[in-house]
Amino acid sequence: MTDIELLVILDVIGLKDKEIFEKHVIKEGFIKVPDEEFVYTAKSTTTTFSTKAYILEVFKKGLQKTEFESCNMVFLLNETPYPAYVYDKSTNDFEEAK
Repeated sequence: MTDIELLVILDVIGLKDKEIFEKHVIKEGFIKVPDEEFVYTAKSTTTTFSTKAYILEVFKKGLQKTEFESCNMVFLLNETPYPAYVYDKSTNDFEEAK
């Protein structure tokens, strides 16, 4: 299987501790894109389904380690855009944006 190139873009409002958030994301294999705010890249060797689940889980856990007002996320797998996600504080999880 070939590597999947990932690009994750977040729109985070009111993030209390960016350092804690980014430390978690980087520990999980993501690389911060230089000179960009909340943009990360990585490579995956698993299926697109597993990769999508991993992205949602990593960023959810990162956000849960600190306080924030809201978060929207979009990501691309091999330049293919996926639906936008919004973090739902009532379920503490990302939901596909309607």
